[in-house]
Amino acid sequence: MENFIYCTPTKLYFGKDSISNLVNILKPLGKRVLLTYGGGSIKKNGLYDKVKELLKDFEIFELSGIEPNPKYESVVKGANICKENNIDVILSVGGGSVLDCSKAISSAALYDGEAWDLITYKVKTTRALPVVDIITLAATGSEYDSGGVISRKETNDKVGYIDEHLFPVASILDPTYTFTVSKYQTAAGTIDAINHVLEQYFCLEHTLLTDGMCEATIKSLMKNVVIALNEPTNYEARSELMLDCSLACNGILSLGNSSSNWPLHAIEHALSGFYDITHGVGLGIITPRWMKHILSEKTVDRLAQYGTNIFNIDKNLNKYEIANKSIELTYKFYKSLGIPMTLKEVNIDNTRLKEIAHHIFTCEHVNSGWVPLNEKDILDILNNSLEEMYD
Repeated sequence: MENFIYCTPTKLYFGKDSISNLVNILKPLGKRVLLTYGGGSIKKNGLYDKVKELLKDFEIFELSGIEPNPKYESVVKGANICKENNIDVILSVGGGSVLDCSKAISSAALYDGEAWDLITYKVKTTRALPVVDIITLAATGSEYDSGGVISRKETNDKVGYIDEHLFPVASILDPTYTFTVSKYQTAAGTIDAINHVLEQYFCLEHTLLTDGMCEATIKSLMKNVVIALNEPTNYEARSELMLDCSLACNGILSLGNSSSNWPLHAIEHALSGFYDITHGVGLGIITPRWMKHILSEKTVDRLAQYGTNIFNIDKNLNKYEIANKSIELTYKFYKSLGIPMTLKEVNIDNTRLKEIAHHIFTCEHVNSGWVPLNEKDILDILNNSLEEMYD
């Protein structure tokens, strides 16, 4: 087991009507609030009006229109609002993209230089405004971790920005806010969460405890997403999905494990950095191709364990047969959720794949971890993602 230091300072408020705690959460943090949100869904479902009603005694400033893959321009805009209006606290209302952007704003607001220096670690983050969030989509787990992902279109960069100062002070998780999430976003968010777990599960050093936690979380996600897609207002399914997603990315599932270096997120970040596709969809496309590409004597036992424990494949079969079957079942499960499973379906052809592979190898540190990847490996995975894997 590897050494580790673990701390999650975020306080979770989970369940129906947990928004009733909002005023008491914000009061100690200050009166001047930057309210951040995305494309307006919170206005359609009434959550915006509810928040404004609860915060009638606070001074509210707003940043709307935060993108699904949050852009650096939104970070700069939000930081400027904070600086110009002496904001005390940021309230993020929406999904993980809104929260990721809000976290970056929180540090940029207290930094006099260019915020990109913080996001790319050229300058160490030393402080940040407090962030509180109300999550409306079960997906990234940003509500319970210290990171976020920011895109910069002009450089095709999509950077994971992680720092202990970025943990939310408190996160409000009411599963009823996810009842109106589309099937597409429900599926994509779940695949994102499954991949968060997979990238902690596929590693060199692991334990019986962490294996069990990872496998149980994956099975819970797979079971409950199917229920949620068929019964969007099923409270128990939406609740379990929401909790799964919160735990999937905050480190608790991999305590003592070695790092896998998260190659799937590295590849997908470049794809959505270049083409602005939905993150979970990109992961769904890449994952089974990566599994197939890295199958070897080194990895077969782990992939076989995944197959027997997640999909109940007969453990008496040849281990390569189990591993290959587990890859096929992963692919077919993702496809059954109704998302695209080829790059062509999301309007990506082979025109820039060499450029993307070079960018990934140069910038994303995928040449270490469980299975190191070179530039040719990455290009092969991308090219294999253009077409269907199975009938």
